[in-house]
Amino acid sequence: MRITRWSAVAVVAAAAIALTGCGRTSDTGSGAAEASTIGDAKAEGTLTMWAMGAEGEALPEFVKQFEEANPGVTVEVTPVPWDAAYSKFQTAIAGGNTPDLAMVGSTWMADFGDALQTVPIDLSTDGIFPGAIDSTMIDDRATGVPWYVDTRVLYYRTDIAAQAGWTTAPATWDDLKQMAADMQAKGGADYGIRFPAGNDSFQGNLWMPWSNGAELENGSEWTLDTPETAEAFDYYQSFYTDGIANPAADRSAGAQEADFVSGATPMLIDGPFLIGQLEELGGAGFSDKFTTAVLPTKESSTSFSGGANLAVFDNSKNATSAWKLVQWLTQPDTQAAWYAATGDLPAVQDAWKDDALASSPTLAAFGTQLETAKSVPAVTTWVQVAAAGDAMLEKIRLGQQSPADGLKELQATADQLGLG
Repeated sequence: MRITRWSAVAVVAAAAIALTGCGRTSDTGSGAAEASTIGDAKAEGTLTMWAMGAEGEALPEFVKQFEEANPGVTVEVTPVPWDAAYSKFQTAIAGGNTPDLAMVGSTWMADFGDALQTVPIDLSTDGIFPGAIDSTMIDDRATGVPWYVDTRVLYYRTDIAAQAGWTTAPATWDDLKQMAADMQAKGGADYGIRFPAGNDSFQGNLWMPWSNGAELENGSEWTLDTPETAEAFDYYQSFYTDGIANPAADRSAGAQEADFVSGATPMLIDGPFLIGQLEELGGAGFSDKFTTAVLPTKESSTSFSGGANLAVFDNSKNATSAWKLVQWLTQPDTQAAWYAATGDLPAVQDAWKDDALASSPTLAAFGTQLETAKSVPAVTTWVQVAAAGDAMLEKIRLGQQSPADGLKELQATADQLGLG
């Protein structure tokens, strides 16, 4: 089974905490204060690029199209394992040995922002999902261009929902809880829904406070201990205290998928990669038994915007051509072709008009959700704050702490860490 991007980021989170402390990873780069231009000439020279995971494996063949359109350029792609990428970036920045450009996880931008150039003024990012753009902004400076995006939506078993009397997706928070209870009581499920738990659970459940009007920070300080956030996590905890969600659910690899396919827990919240995993595990015909929907609304329906950005390093030896490659990789037709090659969801909204994306009923919810999805704060202390949030939700889920008390502790931790 392919490691997901969500779990890949979680794998390196602990290392990031240990390596970064409370400050930036390196002060060797200053970042280009003024944006350059790239012009209309073709790319030339040699470009070095790092990319992680499946993207690093697929890019060498894919960029041959760029080389054909720009006969004077050669692109050398180095695949980098996700669990080694963070420290590899640190070492390269400290030693002044970075590639020309790289794929950078959206939540890493603040950690490496000082070593990244400003996006050229003639490289348009119009039409890219706003939440993805936000992940590139460091101190009002665009340090990269969104490449692919992820978000989380609701998955549910339509066959079990129908047995429980539901023929449409839940539209509100009240609907979600009632539908989960009905699928348990009338549909034969052991539990009605599973929420993200363990590593990365705080980030995975941010849709609740965000959809209730909460903000994580106000530009000068963290704002975690608010009535809106407390109400959201009271709602989260109620699923466990009411027995609709299992506080001791198996979190081992493949467990949530197995419970979904068996019908033991017929609703969950996750990313787009899960579609293929469920279809493979469920076998022929299973795709007709489930669907996806945008997250239910309170004040809004707001999910987490993740994915990866393309960034050019400050000491690139061929920056103009590097930005031309970024420009090509973020054209709508290139984005649609990249989706066909990898399954990565396009950051550029016009690419969603491609038949492969527009005709898929299970992908439609992701395109809609991305219109309102939000990025986490682009600050160097986010990893530590999120890890403390994971620990808080563990206690809330197990009934060991009230959301109000947990948020007070989380706010105190975040205040000590600051915004970086």
